[in-house]
Amino acid sequence: MIKMFLDPRVWGVTSFVLVGLGAGGAWGTWLNVCSDCPSIAQIMTFEPEQASKLYSHDGRLLAELGIERRTPVSISSLPDYVAQAFVAVEDKRFYEHNGIDPRGIARALAGVLTGQNRGGGSTITQQLARNMFDTRIGFERRYVRKLKELHVAFALERSYTKEQILEAYMNEILYGHGWWGIQTASRNYFAKNASELNPAEAALLAAIANRPSFYSPLRRPENAERRRRLVLRRMVDQGFLPPEDFDRYANAPIPSERAVAGGSVAPYFEEWVRQILDDRFGSKLYTAGLNVYTTLDVRMQRAAEVSMKEGWASIEARPGFRHLTYEAYQDSVAAGVTLSDDQQYVQGLFVALDPWTGSVRALIGGRDFQTSKFNRATQALRQAGSGFKPFVYTAAIASRIPPTFIVLDAPVVTMQVDGTEWRPANFSNRFEGPMTIRTGLMRSQNMIAIKLADEVGLESVAQTARRMGIRSEIERFPSTAIGAAEVIPIQMAEAYSTFANMGTKVRPFPILRVEDAQGNILWDPQPERTQVLDPLVARIMVSMLKGVVDGGTGYNAVRLNARLPAEVVAAGKTGTTNDGTDIWFNGITPNLLATVWFGMDRPTEIYPGATGAGAPGPVWGSFMRRMYYGDPDALDEELRQPTLPIPEPWNIPDGLVMRSIDRTTGKLASQWCPEDDQILDMFLPGTEPTEFCDRDDFRSFRTPNEPGFSREDG
Repeated sequence: MIKMFLDPRVWGVTSFVLVGLGAGGAWGTWLNVCSDCPSIAQIMTFEPEQASKLYSHDGRLLAELGIERRTPVSISSLPDYVAQAFVAVEDKRFYEHNGIDPRGIARALAGVLTGQNRGGGSTITQQLARNMFDTRIGFERRYVRKLKELHVAFALERSYTKEQILEAYMNEILYGHGWWGIQTASRNYFAKNASELNPAEAALLAAIANRPSFYSPLRRPENAERRRRLVLRRMVDQGFLPPEDFDRYANAPIPSERAVAGGSVAPYFEEWVRQILDDRFGSKLYTAGLNVYTTLDVRMQRAAEVSMKEGWASIEARPGFRHLTYEAYQDSVAAGVTLSDDQQYVQGLFVALDPWTGSVRALIGGRDFQTSKFNRATQALRQAGSGFKPFVYTAAIASRIPPTFIVLDAPVVTMQVDGTEWRPANFSNRFEGPMTIRTGLMRSQNMIAIKLADEVGLESVAQTARRMGIRSEIERFPSTAIGAAEVIPIQMAEAYSTFANMGTKVRPFPILRVEDAQGNILWDPQPERTQVLDPLVARIMVSMLKGVVDGGTGYNAVRLNARLPAEVVAAGKTGTTNDGTDIWFNGITPNLLATVWFGMDRPTEIYPGATGAGAPGPVWGSFMRRMYYGDPDALDEELRQPTLPIPEPWNIPDGLVMRSIDRTTGKLASQWCPEDDQILDMFLPGTEPTEFCDRDDFRSFRTPNEPGFSREDG
């Protein structure tokens, strides 16, 4: 038996069988190791996950929404040296091998055995396979994973050209900081498109790609500079770069900070858009590379931010302001100081709309998105204050009560359910006797609004506000007339659009259209316009609100403090709650609408005597001034130029009756009353006054120029 085993012929046959079995087993293992790898067909149809992109209304990129922020570019659009930089440092025999580089593997193995780093053995094709399909491979032992990587690399080489593999590689890999693909990396490191890269920049991106966290110039500039020098040296050695250019590019500065703004242009706006899109498109939003064109105007957004910063600074400098300043809050947080809920800084919001379409042109939902992502413009419920009063006056005008209707500004006492008395007061704590409701709105007298609401009925007031866009609960209490109801700020903007549109309200909306990656329109939302008021009623209200800006509670704020010239016709209403916790300005011009609010997140007095004329009004006026005249002191060149043309005044529609009125008595103007008190007023047909003013009438009324008149808001 032993003799037979030692027979050379038997040994040869046995060896042949064993080798055959081993080879067959190895081949079978090779064939089956990638049973769960992507098929060649899947590889050929591979489409990288792409972030969806948000654009402003004029096509400026605002943000990217996706798991991996990536914008693929064609290799044909890039300078030759971009691809050459990657080949030089990652895989110099890229165009010679079929997926693996034996010499590279041998070099890497020698490095392991000698303890010297001589470079990795993976080719660009292998790295692409790893980047594209790693999540599908699972968590097997390392050698099994390597076998699968090789299998996929060979499939890639069989299915794609070298240029296609290299293009996919540059578009697929991570360049640090969540920036996937060469276009996204180029925008963030250099503020330019990948097609505009110079050799030094291309070499730096090729350097970063090897180990993004180790070679990022924003984190490890010395490592990045050293690695870039290596890439450039290899480009020279391989004939991709003239030797005389080496020093120039090797000594070029490297970026020390992100080249584009680290924060979003309009973070609260962008998050609002994201939520709307997520509800409609789901996960497709983050993977399909949708192009979302929004209504945002970047110049308006920046002007709003500048104006709001001025408003916050003004509030924090007010006598009696006892809350933390925003700067003190930031310093405390940075120092690790634990702050109580009562230690808060003043918040604010801003919404600007195209009043005809409802397009949201600018939106600020708070002071610091990173600290608080709560969007006060779209989510907060705040007391409307005097900004609610126009709904009272609208209900009155619609009920055919004319602007000249006389109401006595005198105390009101109302018994409440709990048996206590409600004794509201005017902001000035003075009562001024009989006055027209036009004057009552102009001065924002609480007693006039309360009595007028009682005249037309609180149900009528509530229904008017509801039709105009206020969808939060409106209780039928007398205090509702002076703004006790809580409202969502963007709904206030919607309601005021009814005035701007002569009775047609528009629903504020932030999206113009959504396209897929190929440019096909997936969603084209149309403006929601609803006629809710008689145009004649709306035009009378615009006239009354214009009086607020031109001679009432908004005059000092808008015309004097904010220096908005009278040639820009404007109408609006200051808003203040009695306890000074919420201060507003809601206003319109013929082609723009804006709402401004300031307050504390936990309602408390902002500062003693806080009013809508004190901070929101000047912010609104300053924003409008920047829109129509530009800001010569702005650092941003764009903000120095006007954004909108100065609009023509509102038309007076056919059907309104115009009469010259004595504004004190509300009667027809005559020679027996002061000429200075004559105004041209407008009326619904049949509601105009028929009696003339006389001296006895004049003596029984106090004029706005006499003691007791106040431009402050109530």
